[in-house]
Amino acid sequence: MPADRNAFPFPRGLPAVSDATDRDPEFAFELRVCRWAERAWHPDGLRPAIVARQLGTRERRWDTVVVEVDPEAFAARRALSTDGFDSDLLRVVRHAPADWAWYRDAIPEPDFPWRHVVPAVHRAAGRGVVEKRRGTRNRVEYRQTVPYPEWVERIVAIENKPNLDASAARALADQLEHDVSRALADEVWVATEATGDRVEPALLEDLPVEVGILAVGEDSTEVLWHPSTLTPDPTDARRRLVLAERAYDRGWRSYVETMRPDCRYFELDRRGRALVPKCAAKGCYQSQRECAHSCSAFEPEPPAWRMNGWPIDGGPGAGVRRILAARRDRVRERIGDPQRDP
Repeated sequence: MPADRNAFPFPRGLPAVSDATDRDPEFAFELRVCRWAERAWHPDGLRPAIVARQLGTRERRWDTVVVEVDPEAFAARRALSTDGFDSDLLRVVRHAPADWAWYRDAIPEPDFPWRHVVPAVHRAAGRGVVEKRRGTRNRVEYRQTVPYPEWVERIVAIENKPNLDASAARALADQLEHDVSRALADEVWVATEATGDRVEPALLEDLPVEVGILAVGEDSTEVLWHPSTLTPDPTDARRRLVLAERAYDRGWRSYVETMRPDCRYFELDRRGRALVPKCAAKGCYQSQRECAHSCSAFEPEPPAWRMNGWPIDGGPGAGVRRILAARRDRVRERIGDPQRDP
C-alpha cells in the first residue's frame, strides 16, 4: 500500500459528494476527475497542465487527457490564439517562416496534394496568426507573426471507472494494453471511486503493470499504484501535438455544447469543486445522452427569463455557457502559478 505522501487533500469545508444515486455515475465522476486534475495535477507534485475529456485518435478515445505544459511557452501559445489549431492550421502555423517565403518552401511536403495546403494558409491569415501576400510569379507567400512555441511537455491519459471491480478491470485490460504498447501518451492511469476498502491484488493483476491507479474520494486522491513512464515514438511528435491542440481547443467543459442548457430544468450543481449538470425535472445528474433534443421533459426557457436582466446576452442557458467559458479562461490565466486556487 502507498505511503501517506501519496494522499493529497482537497480544500476543507466543501460539500461531500457521492455518485451513488446518479443516473449515469461515470459522467459525473468523469467531471470530478477533470476538475481534480485541473486543480491538483500531478499526484507527485503540482505541475501546470490543461485538461480535456473524451479525446483521442481514430483508434482510441480517452476519458480524460492531461497535457502538461511549460508555463512561459503556454502563455506564448495563448497569446498567439485562444482557439486551438486543427491539423491543417497547425502545419501552416508551426512551420511559418520568419521572413516571406513561398509556402512550399516553408512547409514539409505533405502526403496529399499541395493545393489542399493553400486554403489553410488563407485561414491562418484570416485569424491573424500569419501574414500572407502574393509574391513573384503570383505565388502565395507567408510569414509568421510570432514563432509557434513548443508548449507541450507531456501527455497523460486517464481512463475513468468509478466502479472498478474485477469484471471492469478485465474489460479494460485490452484497451490499456494497447495504450501501453502504442505509447502515444507518456503515462496511463485508471481513476476509480475511493471506497476505503482494500484493493484486492487479483484486481491489480488484471491491469497492465505500467498503468497507474488513482482512488478519487470526497476529500483526497490516493495513488494505489504508480505508473511507468512510457517512451513515445519520435515519429508521433506531430500526432501528439495535434492531440494537445485539440485538448487546448475543447477543454473538458465543452460537454455543454451537446446538452440543452436552454431548458428551464437545466441547472449547474456544485459537487466538491466541480459544477455538474443537474436536471430539476428528473432530480438527477443527467448525462449528455439524457440531456438531448429527444428528452421528453425538455421545456424551453420562458421568454420572460430572457428579458429579466438578460436583454442582450440571452437567458440562463447562455449564462451557463458564459460561466463555464469564464472558468476555463480563469484557470488558463493562472497556469504556472504554484499558489493558484482556480
